[in-house]
Amino acid sequence: MSQAVTLRGLQVGDIGWVAHRQGILYAQEYGWDGTFEALVAEIAAQFVKNFDPAWENAWIAECDGRILGSVFLVKVSEQEAKLRLLYVEQEARGTGLGRRLTHECIAFARTHGYQKLSLWTNDILRAARRIYQEAGFLLESEEPHHSFGVDLIGQYWMLNLQTPHSQGSVS
Repeated sequence: MSQAVTLRGLQVGDIGWVAHRQGILYAQEYGWDGTFEALVAEIAAQFVKNFDPAWENAWIAECDGRILGSVFLVKVSEQEAKLRLLYVEQEARGTGLGRRLTHECIAFARTHGYQKLSLWTNDILRAARRIYQEAGFLLESEEPHHSFGVDLIGQYWMLNLQTPHSQGSVS
């Protein structure tokens, strides 16, 4: 990466790209089937259809014209937002980009008056879970499920935005 990574808002074509890349990456890394790509496409399509800029946002990480990752913040209620679809391309992992994207969500949620930020993930996504833990998210519950062609353990995480520690150690 010869230039700095910039974060920008959604542009036309990003939704298809995010679904495409997440589908491919999770198939290669975890053996997940096409239903995962379909879920990503559904979540992203609903985000665009129902987008409320006063309460929601999305960040696309880009360097040298190449998308390196993304994250979405979706309104659940006036008190709660949900962090969705965090991903980072393999070449940008370990650079702090995942933490940076997560921090953008937390900062946006806090400045927009949300009291809590939730997310759902799977236990095998260890790097993402580490980012969430470092940011102050707490594991609320777990449940086994069969999705994307494999057996998984889904996890629900919550960040209380009203406590001082909730900013975590993200930079």
